[in-house]
Amino acid sequence: MFVFKKSLLLLSLLFALVTGAVGWAQAGDDKNAQIKINYLNVCSPSDTEKQELGAALGRLPAKIHFAPDFEVSRGRTTMTEPPEALGSVLGGSQVVNNDNGPSNWVRIRREFPAESPFVSVQYSMSVDAGGIVETLVFRSREMKDVIQVSMEDKVSAGDPAQVLKSDTPVDRVRIERFGKSSVALARCQGADQHAYDALFQQASGILSRYRAALNVRTTVPADLRRLGVGGTKDPEAKEKSTKPAQPPADKKP
Repeated sequence: MFVFKKSLLLLSLLFALVTGAVGWAQAGDDKNAQIKINYLNVCSPSDTEKQELGAALGRLPAKIHFAPDFEVSRGRTTMTEPPEALGSVLGGSQVVNNDNGPSNWVRIRREFPAESPFVSVQYSMSVDAGGIVETLVFRSREMKDVIQVSMEDKVSAGDPAQVLKSDTPVDRVRIERFGKSSVALARCQGADQHAYDALFQQASGILSRYRAALNVRTTVPADLRRLGVGGTKDPEAKEKSTKPAQPPADKKP
């Protein structure tokens, strides 16, 4: 009986050692796994990519007609750690640069009718110490070819309501393709991008129309004020309005 128990103990110990060795081997394989990173030429896409960007923008709904469903949301986000997808690339000990502080944002989403080739369009404005960013995203109903089209603009500073009084031109366009890498175009300082002016103008016109259709100029500043962003008055004017009136000087006889 003692010999049987001793043999069973040795077998258990051997099984644990083999299992541990397999685990360490798998862990070693994971560490040596290759990570593929695709770099996008956003300053000067090829002629083929330029045509794809133009075609994708041309397919966006020109006649704006929404379904009844919609969503308006607001919030504040503070990022202190890198996204999980970047953890293996940046390393878990690194953190995202948080010099811009928290970001306050407002999103407006509207659904398209069932017969539309697009599911929804979403506008968002985010405000932080680094500036104000507007983003417009169209999501395709069909999971083939181009599945998402987005455009973006950024200003370095300003009150959101004042920024929305004018149509800031788009400085970035991006399409997500099914089974392929993304295609993007962005304004690059110092680069000759005259060949892409028509694309930037086309995207800026789309963003301008959807600002109006989504009632952005009314909804977004009001929700940002609820987050404590924008709507501040001139402090000197406020001081004048709260300062008690001086009594009239006595008139000499």
